[in-house]
Amino acid sequence: MAQRAAKKNGKRSQAVSAKKQAILNAALNTFSQYGIHGTRLEQVAEQAGVSKSNLLYYFPSKEALYVAVLRQILDIWLAPLRAFHEDFTPLVAIKEYIRLKLEVSRDYPEASRLFCLEMLQGAPLLMGELTGDLKTLIDDKSAIIAGWIANGKLAPVDPHHLIFMIWASTQHYADFATQVEAVTGSTLKDEAFFQRTVENVQRMIIEGIRVR
Repeated sequence: MAQRAAKKNGKRSQAVSAKKQAILNAALNTFSQYGIHGTRLEQVAEQAGVSKSNLLYYFPSKEALYVAVLRQILDIWLAPLRAFHEDFTPLVAIKEYIRLKLEVSRDYPEASRLFCLEMLQGAPLLMGELTGDLKTLIDDKSAIIAGWIANGKLAPVDPHHLIFMIWASTQHYADFATQVEAVTGSTLKDEAFFQRTVENVQRMIIEGIRVR
């Protein structure tokens, strides 16, 4: 009896998680197109295949849903940086970070564009995360880079500006995908173009921080 109840509860939990994720996916798609002010909850609910009242059961307001989407984006966006450790060879670690960031731009372009939109608006609903967990993570990883520089393993550059440059050069391919495709005729979904992009961005950044 207990085992059957546990199995039933497990299935219910999976169903709830799947429904919440469907809502978040639909919200990401809608918010990235119309922004928070141009999005209606009815649109999100229809895309997610749920009623508006069901959506509001999980996310009590449009602002709460928007913040939940942004937090999920931030987790995706920061995952490559969290994988960055001081026991790696510096140039190998930075090359891999560039590759992972370009994979995020390839696989989650809508997420990157919505995050960019929030930043352009002054991050009114995400400032707490930016000045809290994000800043702590950046400070930790900047300290690793500073240690490599102090030990003569990297050229003397400002760690924050190095991270900002990697963000700018990799997220460009998501945030300005239409421009990239108009100029090159390709997107990161094209495997050959993706590999060329990785190699070129890696080369340009690595050559700037390699010890001479």
